[in-house]
Formats: sequence, C-alpha cells, structure tokens
Amino acid sequence: QVQLVESGGGLVQAGDSLRLSCAASGRTSSIYFMGWFRKAPGKERESVATLKWSGGTTWYTDSVKGRFTISRDSVKNTVYLQLNSLKPEDTAVYYCAAQSARSLLYDYWGQGTQVTVSS
Repeated sequence: QVQLVESGGGLVQAGDSLRLSCAASGRTSSIYFMGWFRKAPGKERESVATLKWSGGTTWYTDSVKGRFTISRDSVKNTVYLQLNSLKPEDTAVYYCAAQSARSLLYDYWGQGTQVTVSS
C-alpha cells in the first residue's frame, strides 16, 4: 500500500503561483509513475502532469505546458507541482496519484487539495 497526502492548495489571483506537494509513504518502492490530476466542477477529471518515479520522464497536458512543472524529491518521497501564471480555468481540486510497476492504472490516490484562481 502507498499513502499519498497533498498540500499547498489555496485561493490566489490570476497570474499568481502555487506549489502543490504530495508526500508518499508506505511501499514507495513499488511506485513507477506519479501523476497530478484535477477535477473542476461540471468537468471530467483530467491528467495534468506525470513523472516517472525513477526520474527523467515527464508529461504535461497542453493547457499547462510552460506554466506547470512536476518534480520530485526522492529523499523526502515527495512530488511537487509548481503552478505558475495561474488562470481562472485552472480552478479545480488537484489530486496526486501513484501507479505501481505492475499496473496499467493509477492505484493510489490522495485526498485532493483545492486550487481556486480568481480573475
């Protein structure tokens, strides 16, 4: 089992920045990919950014490229999502998730953290 705890959300104005954190505990050695997702009211959950746990490979959805950065601290077992140049359309609950090496899906999810961007 892997436990994930997010933090760092809040209410900001358009153009501001936030850094979300996702602390992983438990069987972190089983993690293959980490991802950040978001769910806005009335919209489907979407994948925002992913990172290969061993390092190097990252992916971003088009709407956040150049503004968001996913990174990790392997000592702290923590994944970060730096959100810059925030827009009102970035408002959502942000979740981190972990995918184990033997799975095709994200197996473990955090509780979510609210990001609200006012115009």
